Amino acid sequence: MTTYRYYTAVSLDGFIAADGDSAHNLAWLLEQPHEPGGPHDYDTFLAGTGALVMGASTYTWLLDHSARTGEPWPYTLPCFVFTHRDLPLAAPQVRLVSGEVATHRAALEEAAGGRDVWVVGGGALAADLAAAGMLDELLLTIAPVTLGSGRPVFPAPCDLQLLEAAPHGVFLTTRYAYRGVRSGDLERNRLADESSTLGESAAP
Repeated sequence: MTTYRYYTAVSLDGFIAADGDSAHNLAWLLEQPHEPGGPHDYDTFLAGTGALVMGASTYTWLLDHSARTGEPWPYTLPCFVFTHRDLPLAAPQVRLVSGEVATHRAALEEAAGGRDVWVVGGGALAADLAAAGMLDELLLTIAPVTLGSGRPVFPAPCDLQLLEAAPHGVFLTTRYAYRGVRSGDLERNRLADESSTLGESAAP
């Protein structure tokens, strides 16, 4: 069974990218000292991954980064990019898709070939996947920096279960199970729906 894992770095106050242009909004992360190995090591994680999925902002950041640095597209795995724009294809294995995320589930899992799907980002796409039942774990590497504002790691209320936490260099690596929308928010949504239904039935 395919596992969907949202694997990303995040600031201490919950942002994955700072405000501003794409040339600098990950400077807070890139300037941190990185040590190889450790919990949730990138190479080990990637070895269990069969396909990637990302949003347009994450994809265009990668395109801009490659253009600035001359570095090639960093992934050889199938990559699904959710976008409504006609973006250039960085590699033959990149596929531009749109619409409801659930409609692409079968294709994603077929591409993954029985291995995991890496939810690269951003947070809005991760939340959409979660709402469609396509998010199992969040592997968050927390950096020792606060940004004050930016793009949130997960812009939806939810419950998580901490499975692992360990220091690695300057970072704290964590792994959470996604437990679903917060129960209090589900109740508020139910009451709002009932109120709306009653209002409609009382209307002339």
